Amino acid sequence: MNSVLKTILILVLAASILFAGAKDKPDWVGGFPDGCTSITVGKKASADGSVITSHTCDSHRTRSWLDIVPAKKHRKGEMATIVKRAPYDSLAMPTYKHVVVGEIPQVEYTHGFINTAYPCMNDKQLAIGESTFGGRESLHEPDKNMIDCQQLVKLMLERCSTAREAIQMSGDLLKKYGWSDEGECLTIADTKEVWHFEIVGPGKGNRGAVWVAQRVPDDHISVNANGSRIREIDLSDPDYFMASDNIFQVAQDSGWWNPANGPFEFVYAYAPESRQSYAARRREWRVFDLVAPSLGLHPNSENYPFSVKPDTLVTMAKMVELFQDWYQGTDFDIVKNIKWENPKTGKYEISPLANPWMPYDMLSLFKINGGWGWRGERQIARWYTMYATITQSRDWLPDEVGGVVWLAFDNVASSIYVPLYCSITDVAKPYKTPGRPTGFSRESAWWAFNRLGTLAAQRWGDMHKDVWAVWKPMQQELFVDQEKVESEALKLLKKNPRKARQYLTDYSIYWGNKVVRRAWKLGDELWTKYDEKW
Repeated sequence: MNSVLKTILILVLAASILFAGAKDKPDWVGGFPDGCTSITVGKKASADGSVITSHTCDSHRTRSWLDIVPAKKHRKGEMATIVKRAPYDSLAMPTYKHVVVGEIPQVEYTHGFINTAYPCMNDKQLAIGESTFGGRESLHEPDKNMIDCQQLVKLMLERCSTAREAIQMSGDLLKKYGWSDEGECLTIADTKEVWHFEIVGPGKGNRGAVWVAQRVPDDHISVNANGSRIREIDLSDPDYFMASDNIFQVAQDSGWWNPANGPFEFVYAYAPESRQSYAARRREWRVFDLVAPSLGLHPNSENYPFSVKPDTLVTMAKMVELFQDWYQGTDFDIVKNIKWENPKTGKYEISPLANPWMPYDMLSLFKINGGWGWRGERQIARWYTMYATITQSRDWLPDEVGGVVWLAFDNVASSIYVPLYCSITDVAKPYKTPGRPTGFSRESAWWAFNRLGTLAAQRWGDMHKDVWAVWKPMQQELFVDQEKVESEALKLLKKNPRKARQYLTDYSIYWGNKVVRRAWKLGDELWTKYDEKW
């Protein structure tokens, strides 16, 4: 049997292991290997003074398209409908449906926002990322509580202008209407600062929520990778900590914390399992090690600092690099043990078919530390990412220009981030065209990148070089041109704000259409180049 055929058989076997082992993850418990990653950067830690949050929406049930929701005025006495997600499998592919669970009083005015599945930025430069950490199963109470994660993010962006305001408003709403989701971390940035906001349910039979928020120091970077990160808190320092008024009592009454045994730590009271998961801990280590290698953090530690000061200021290019990572060059490289005998050289080397992506996840087969399962390993870049965002909020620019969402579809390692300014009024047609619920479509941006990423994964060792040869120069072009584009927008803004918004809208639409066309073409090029090449 030749080495290529052996490799193919190994991949098939690994796929069977993956799907057989996927049931090992317990419900509603911390350490979600299939969840999202969010990285946050304070304004003195970023290269240009931006406050940054981010999000990889690592779920193939989630909505694959986006639109722009405009600012609105509302009549006195109007009510806002509250809905919750529910799995729905009666369409072409798995998705969610939204079930109405109640109403709350509407506010007089709601901000416009970029409406991704988890809305990501409003027209005041308030931006939000997300990462699920689960928490204790006994805390999850969906029946007596109304507000889930996506709905809370939407309410924050509609009603708030700053991170502190968003956290305080959320605390008020959750106390009255209740948190219906599992444990979540929302990473909330405005033009001045960025916070991590961790929320769990109130416990079976109760309404409300337990929550804590910690601010990232301005000269630091932080991360949430599906594990609760907040430990000791100091509520006498409101500049860095906020919490619900029940945070200590619920932990004491439940027997999860005894003051006589030591200081209160949120993670060990409410989500201790999230510290057992390599899926969370290894990504935390990897982000910190890539931005602050001088710290020499150990890859097997149970806990890392909440935030670290980077060795050098973090650029947008560095942020992209972080999200494209699969531990390459480390002992935890997902594909390092997948080798073949190169027929040209006669040497054993990493196989060009070695694939850290869909649908194999060969972690158990190749004895990657942790194996598959809820305590297992996973990298930052994932094949089942629906979309990813990196946001910039900048206080020296007017809101129309200062707030920008960089958005990529599907696996970030085979994709490109395109700018969407928070004042735009529309997005490229493929970006707002539904994809998964109706099945494969050449009209959908997500399908263009999903097809490309799935194809490139089949021979990642070779194909990623072809993919990056296209996307990396284009990504660099976008970053280099940003200052010029924004300078033009500022000139227009002084004369005619409507024309400035249209200019930025046209720019985002142009690039959206451009990268989608290139993604389809690049996929065709890969089919052609590798059709008979082994």
